[in-house]
Amino acid sequence: MSGHSKFSNIKHKKEKNDAAKGKIFTIIGREIAVAVKEGGPDPDNNSKLRDVIAKAKASNMPNDTIDRGIKKAAGDANSVNYEQNTYEGYGPAGTAIIVQTLTDNKNRTAANVRSAFTKGKGNIGTQGCVSFMFDEKGQILVSKEDCDMDADSLMMIALDAGAEDFNESEDGYEILTDPADFSQVRENLEKENITMAEASVSLIPQNYVSVTDEEDVKNLRRILDLLDEDDDVQNVYHNWEEDDE
Repeated sequence: MSGHSKFSNIKHKKEKNDAAKGKIFTIIGREIAVAVKEGGPDPDNNSKLRDVIAKAKASNMPNDTIDRGIKKAAGDANSVNYEQNTYEGYGPAGTAIIVQTLTDNKNRTAANVRSAFTKGKGNIGTQGCVSFMFDEKGQILVSKEDCDMDADSLMMIALDAGAEDFNESEDGYEILTDPADFSQVRENLEKENITMAEASVSLIPQNYVSVTDEEDVKNLRRILDLLDEDDDVQNVYHNWEEDDE
């Protein structure tokens, strides 16, 4: 695969989010609520909930906060119902952007997402207009700072666990799986005591777009920053090849 550092992009995003734990915990709290409603409060019998708990721990969410979220979702039949929606559109220089939301007010969220695109000189497209440019994959990121073993050893463990692909970058390792195998691979790596910087089913761009015009870069950052600040936005995927910072 290409030498592009996907890890650096996500690491940069994670570091930025670390400065705003409230946003991250809000996102994960909603995912816990949805997972509990769909499959019950027992993670042993709910693989989706197990995955969200693993994501929460990777984001340093305290165990008691996780437990409270599960109990609240399990005990409150009248709790807020969150609706999942996906928006697709274009940023400056033809970049492709996909926005996944989880909201209790679809109209508010749609207006906010549209506003973010407009303020950054982008535009919302129709469903499916850019999703064909992405592949859905389980994606597990391991930081070299957190991993004592060498690349070959980790790669063998990942492939034995059922991973499809393994990539190394300057900062860490990327393990890709079929979405259906993601939970099992993640759990197998967890049993090997491998610390994961991030683990989720993600949309991976098939190709990356380089943006050179300064105004385009400024507008693209504006779109992504506005989306990042919106509590209703769960995930944002794009094919912009950001410069590592």
